[in-house]
Amino acid sequence: MIRTVLELHVLQTVPPSCLNRDDTGTPKTALYGGVRRARVSSQAWKRATRQRFHDLLDPSDLGVRTRKVAELLTERITRLDGTIEQARAWELAAETIQTATGSKIEPPKRKTEGAKGKTEAAPAPESKYLMFLSAHQLDGLAELAVKAHGAPKDFFKDKAIKDQARQIANSRHSVDIALFGRMVADGADINVDAAAQVAHAISVHQADNESDYYTAVDDYKKRETDDLGAGMIGTVEFNSATLYRYAAVDVDLLRKNLGKGLREDEPVTEPVRRAVEAFVESFITSLPTGKINTFGNHTLPDAVVVKVRSSRPINFVAAFEEPCRVEPEIGGHVRQASQTLASYVPELERAYGITEDAPCWVLRVGKNTEALSGLGIEVPLRELIAAIGAEIVQRQDGA
Repeated sequence: MIRTVLELHVLQTVPPSCLNRDDTGTPKTALYGGVRRARVSSQAWKRATRQRFHDLLDPSDLGVRTRKVAELLTERITRLDGTIEQARAWELAAETIQTATGSKIEPPKRKTEGAKGKTEAAPAPESKYLMFLSAHQLDGLAELAVKAHGAPKDFFKDKAIKDQARQIANSRHSVDIALFGRMVADGADINVDAAAQVAHAISVHQADNESDYYTAVDDYKKRETDDLGAGMIGTVEFNSATLYRYAAVDVDLLRKNLGKGLREDEPVTEPVRRAVEAFVESFITSLPTGKINTFGNHTLPDAVVVKVRSSRPINFVAAFEEPCRVEPEIGGHVRQASQTLASYVPELERAYGITEDAPCWVLRVGKNTEALSGLGIEVPLRELIAAIGAEIVQRQDGA
């Protein structure tokens, strides 16, 4: 099997916005090339990408990351056996998850006393940290929990049962687990190394945060009797930027994480193709939703360059170590960024002897991105996704 690494390089302009903010409400930034840049964290864009999966993939291909994993498993247990009472189902769910992952599942330590001293029902047990399990894993654990109902109390102490629970939790990983990985603090042997790497997006130019002072009017105020001041005043910080976004997927590791596939009636190449195509479309078209109602910054990338390599991935962010500057003869940031990237990529690959015939595609919009057309085959989004999927399948064949 040919080594396969997928790279995505994206230039995207966002108007005044606050895509990703810190604990003070300020848009995140970073120093790079000696100047302050706008920044969107990798976590923010990975979250947006995972959310986009729900529009593209069947729920059975996805997982759920939650502390309420016992509650989630209880729903499946009671669907399988409606005679099991909720309290017993919670108990079974907690025992099953603890056996499978080594993590303690206990009721949250918060008051259960309601209004006027009335005691509320005890909450469902929770894990101490977010737990990421696929739909198939949850289904398998639910079946095991139902078997435990009515069995001897030492059911989960049997080594064969422990091994079975562990095997269920560590097989048939969902697309999102296979791509973004999973860490189980109490069960390192069922950790999953992420096949996808996503860089923090940074602006290709210097970007300063600005502050918007706003007021809100009280609609019910009477002009004759009430004061005419604003009903509310406040400020919100924002910036605008042309961002360089980068992601890479180790397709070989993705294939290993997915195993033999999520479905029995399809070729082993199909889950990988489906996962790669979903990732490409989701990463390109997704957008973090920070302050989205305030700014309505619904943009799509100006340009996307996709490469499939047979060696290590390469991030081209160094092309923008010297920040782009708006000059009359150059035009805006998108044009200068496109020209910079178009000259940097072949120069770097030539300097390091990266002469492999790596397939490369370019998706671009407008005259400002014309310089990038020489890097690869120009295609619209649907053709880009299909071409990448076909390349991935071709490289897996015979493996």
